[in-house]
Amino acid sequence: SYHFNIAGYELAKLVGLDYMVPVTVEREWKGKTGALAWWLPFKWHEFDRLKLRLQPPDTEAWSRQTHRMRVFVQLICDPDRNFHNALITEDWTLFMIDFTRAFRVHHELEKPDNLVRCDRQLLEKLRLLNQADVERAAGPHLRKHEIEALMARREKIVALFDRLIAEKGESEVLY
Repeated sequence: SYHFNIAGYELAKLVGLDYMVPVTVEREWKGKTGALAWWLPFKWHEFDRLKLRLQPPDTEAWSRQTHRMRVFVQLICDPDRNFHNALITEDWTLFMIDFTRAFRVHHELEKPDNLVRCDRQLLEKLRLLNQADVERAAGPHLRKHEIEALMARREKIVALFDRLIAEKGESEVLY
């Protein structure tokens, strides 16, 4: 649903990742309602980057972006996060697009093994994220059971990183 693209942007704002998702709003055009997203002047899809065997100039900065994306993907339960839904600009900024298949109602994380590092600020935003804020921001675009599933996954993500920090130490997990 186009509603999930809007909800994805609204949720990205709540967790401080709106710089990785194009502004997306609801608009009506020619009698139909849908999502309108800011056009991104990207250079490659992740598919192209891999096919061309391009390496980012700053591998640590790239790694941090991909870890943020992985956390967000698990939070919104987006099984369609494929190499064409990750856009890369000429300056190697990573953007996520197309959340039309996200917000599944699974309460479990789909790929918890993908979560090995996390941005400190993102983890703090996840800790503070509550159902009332999600309902206010994305409620018009998500049903109650989708929000409840998202909150269950949020709890699991926070618990997973707390466990990793306890096992490996904060400096190995957070950046």
